[in-house]
Amino acid sequence: MRELYNKYKDSDLVIIGIHTPEFNYEKDINAVQDAIVRLDVPYPVALDNDKLTWRAFRNRYWPSLYLIDRRGVIRHNHIGELHTDRNSYTELVALIEQLLQESG
Repeated sequence: MRELYNKYKDSDLVIIGIHTPEFNYEKDINAVQDAIVRLDVPYPVALDNDKLTWRAFRNRYWPSLYLIDRRGVIRHNHIGELHTDRNSYTELVALIEQLLQESG
C-alpha cells in the first residue's frame, strides 16, 4: 500500500486504511498509533473497533482491499496480501489507472 500511495499521492487516488481488530488487545488506539508510526504508514488509518465498516462492506477476510470509484461504487475487491512482484499487483495498478482516467 505504501508503494501505491507513493506512486499516486499526487493524483486523485485516496488511500484509507481501516484497522479492524480481530482480538481485543488489537483495539488499543495507542498500540495502533504506535504501529502506524513504527511502520511509517503515510496514509490515514481509521480504527474500526466495533466492526461497523467491516459489516457494511460484508467483509470476511483480513486483509481486504477495495477499489471504489468516484461515484462510490465498489469496482474491485482484492483479498489477501498484495505483493508487488505478483500479477495481482500489476492488475490492480491497471485498474487504478483506468479509474483515474474515468470522469466523475
